[in-house]
Amino acid sequence: MTDSLRGFFDDIDAPSRSLVVVNRTEPDPVRNLLDSLLDGQSVAISERDIPDTDEDLVLLVEDGEVIARSTLDELLDSVLLINSDLYKTGAIDLDEVELPDVLAGLDEVPFRLRGYPHSNKEKLLLIVVSRVIERIAAKAGGGTLRASFQRLSRLQDERGTHEVYRVVGSRGVDVHVYGIGDADPAATLPVTVHRGRSYPYRRSWFVVYDPPPEAETDRHAALVALEDEPNVWDGFWTFRPALVDRIEQHIATAL
Repeated sequence: MTDSLRGFFDDIDAPSRSLVVVNRTEPDPVRNLLDSLLDGQSVAISERDIPDTDEDLVLLVEDGEVIARSTLDELLDSVLLINSDLYKTGAIDLDEVELPDVLAGLDEVPFRLRGYPHSNKEKLLLIVVSRVIERIAAKAGGGTLRASFQRLSRLQDERGTHEVYRVVGSRGVDVHVYGIGDADPAATLPVTVHRGRSYPYRRSWFVVYDPPPEAETDRHAALVALEDEPNVWDGFWTFRPALVDRIEQHIATAL
């Protein structure tokens, strides 16, 4: 029985996966953007020229086998040319959020990601994964979504985040939000508020979706990240139903 969010890091598979950029025609700055997204992570990036294969393709490889593929254009449009302000302001509609297959395929790979000013890109990966989980919940139209914000006032201060949780809550999802009680999101949003000042409320970042049995999608999804240093996050995401259920139950009973 895991007694903390940190304990779930011991339960992930932590597979050894790498990215291969195939037949690149995009200029070096595009490759540099990809490098900056995964700088210092366990996911190696290499390049190869493979005849009779599409250009500007990115492959996700594990044990010599290709397990996912995306185009560089998909990575550019969804992550590499995006900044976090577009999500905060609501410039990107929830239905437009996409996570390329090669990034979704990094599930259960542990990351250590830095926010600004250490990095302009690394933390964005957690933001995009969070939005993807929220989109899954909105599309399903039921189930339970649990999300932490450190400061509950973010749900008011960030117009885009406020709109996302208005949409998700209005579609029949049981939404629970967690954080320091510096605001009352329930005054304007269809959410259940959980306030606290212990470590999980102040220093955790989680978005956990447990779908109902009758939902069109049975896609469980969870992101868990912990801020052990200022603006430096240890995190992972998973789509494994049994692990997502355990994380959701821990949050429901321990927080």
